Amino acid sequence: MSDELQVIFVSEDGETEQKVSASIGERLLDVGQAAGQPLEGTCEGQMACSTCHVIFSREDFARLPEPVEMEEDMLDLATAVTPTSRLACQIFLTKDMDGLKAHIPSEVRDMTGI
Repeated sequence: MSDELQVIFVSEDGETEQKVSASIGERLLDVGQAAGQPLEGTCEGQMACSTCHVIFSREDFARLPEPVEMEEDMLDLATAVTPTSRLACQIFLTKDMDGLKAHIPSEVRDMTGI
């Protein structure tokens, strides 16, 4: 059994997909940042901001663990939130997530200057 899987990041405009190799147990935020995706992660994954907001299809969203209440509260601060929005800092990759597609939202909240 391989410890590697593929994650796909879809650009804000939906035109570009970037396939990235990742390891089981890695955090989606870290994988995206290493691949050059615009996932700010101002709080460095401490769930104290919403700058790593990503959107999933309903099918992919169903493969994720349930969000905790604190994550849902942080998503209230994000822009362009959908019912299938999550914080990339809270997604730790499992073998069942191979092929997961994370869509970068068209609007983001930049908190670096705050």
